[in-house]
Amino acid sequence: MTEPKTDGPELSYEQARAELATVVEKLESGGTTLEESLALWERGEQLAVVCQRWLDAARARLTPSS
Repeated sequence: MTEPKTDGPELSYEQARAELATVVEKLESGGTTLEESLALWERGEQLAVVCQRWLDAARARLTPSS
C-alpha cells in the first residue's frame, strides 16, 4: 500500500475533511467523466486516510496508557 499524497505538507484534519466533502459533492452531483470520477474517488480515499490518521492520533492522546 502506498502512502497517500497530500500535495505537500500534511493537511490539517479540517482541510482534509473540507476537501473530502467537496469530492463527495462532486461525485454525487454526477456530470463528470469516468476518468474524472475515478480521480475524485482516489483523492477521496487519500483524504479519508489523512482524516483517519488525525482521529487515531487524537484517540491515542485521550486513551490512558497502560
